[in-house]
Amino acid sequence: MEDTNQSPQNTRPRAPRGFAAMDPSRQREIASLGGRAAHQSGHAHEFSSAEARAAGIKRHQKSNKPA
Repeated sequence: MEDTNQSPQNTRPRAPRGFAAMDPSRQREIASLGGRAAHQSGHAHEFSSAEARAAGIKRHQKSNKPA
C-alpha cells in the first residue's frame, strides 16, 4: 500500500496543508462558525431526547456482543 504522506516525485514527507496546518484553536473557531451557520439556516440536526436514548441503546447493544 502506498503511503499518502509522501509526494510522488520524492520521498520527503509532505507538509500539512489547509485545516491540518492550522493552530487547533483556529480550527475550533472555524468549526464553531460552521456549526452556528448550520443552525441558523436550519440544516443542523438536533437530537430529541427520544432519538438520543434510542441511539445510546443501539450503540450499547452492539458493544456488548462477544467478539
